[in-house]
Amino acid sequence: MENPFNDIYFMKKALLEAEDAFEKGEIPVGAIIVIKDRIIARSHNLTELLNDVTAHAEMQAITAATNFLGGKYLTNCTLYVTLEPCQMCAGALYWSQISKIVYGASDDKRGFKTLGTTIHPKTEVVSGVLAKEASELMKRFFIEKRNLN
Repeated sequence: MENPFNDIYFMKKALLEAEDAFEKGEIPVGAIIVIKDRIIARSHNLTELLNDVTAHAEMQAITAATNFLGGKYLTNCTLYVTLEPCQMCAGALYWSQISKIVYGASDDKRGFKTLGTTIHPKTEVVSGVLAKEASELMKRFFIEKRNLN
C-alpha cells in the first residue's frame, strides 16, 4: 500500500497555514516541518502581527521545530513551504542542516534560486508541489490588498 503521507499531503497542510495567514492579513505563506511523517512545527508569516521583517513562515517553523527536538539541527526533517524561500530563510535552512525542502510556487524576484543563495549540499530540494494553488492564493491576496488601498 502506498504511503498517504507524501509531499502533496504535507503541502496541503502548509497551504492551510498560508490560508490562515491570508485571513490575518499576512502575506499568505505557510510552512510545516515533518520528521518521520509527523508534523513537529507549523507556521505562517507573522511579519505584520509581530512587526518583524524576520518573522517569515520558515523562520517561525525552524524555531518551533528546534524547540520541539531540543537541538539546533533539523537533520532527517523536511520543510514544506508554499513559496520558494527567500535568501534569509535559505540561509537559516542552510545552518539548520535540514534534509529536505519542498516548496510550491517559485519566487522569481526574491527566491533563493534567483538570488543565487546556497542551500546545504546535503539538502534535497523539490519545487513545484501544488505550485498552482500556492500561486493563486498569493495572487488573490495581492489583488484584494490593492483593491482595499
